[in-house]
Amino acid sequence: MKKINLLIADDHTMFLQGLISLLEQEPNINIVDKAVNGIKALEIIKKGIIDFIILDISMPEMDGIELSKILKKHYPQIKILIVSTHSNVMIISRLIRIGVNGYLLKNAEKGELLRAVNSIASGENYFAEELEEKHAINSSRIEKQVSNLTELSSREKEILILITQEYNTAEIAEKTFISLNTVNTHRRNLLSKLNAKNTAGLVKYAVENGLVD
Repeated sequence: MKKINLLIADDHTMFLQGLISLLEQEPNINIVDKAVNGIKALEIIKKGIIDFIILDISMPEMDGIELSKILKKHYPQIKILIVSTHSNVMIISRLIRIGVNGYLLKNAEKGELLRAVNSIASGENYFAEELEEKHAINSSRIEKQVSNLTELSSREKEILILITQEYNTAEIAEKTFISLNTVNTHRRNLLSKLNAKNTAGLVKYAVENGLVD
């Protein structure tokens, strides 16, 4: 059997080390490297060795969702397995749309992790059963919310994240190098596009869609 050249990307050191210890004894898995964020993962991937990546969603500098989009566009041959604490159906739906090959929760047992890796390596997709059920039950609502998220510009997403981090208008303007009026315009557009009544609604939306923890 051809060995799986694996990269693991996760910013939680203990979990990262745990995954390595679980997988390094498997004869068909070659752990090539590890990364603590999406940018570092991309640097490793550009060397052309990796054919499989296990990654978390919430990582600094570049998260797992953004990394998955880049990989599917520029490195479609690389298999992607998300292993995360997030069980929100919105996040799962977004990743399914992007084209990831599998999704497990971090409390999955070793046996399921190995089944997921081997199934994906052989050309199948693998999603934890309970997540597939949640996605199916909420599919119509999810489609509407995913559509709204897709309509946000990169600047709007940046400002939405800063809002959730409790930056005020002046601080957001300073961090993004735009005027106060422009920040307020983006805030109004976010409220309108996301059908939110106030800042609390924006924060709730960002959390539900995996933009922040």
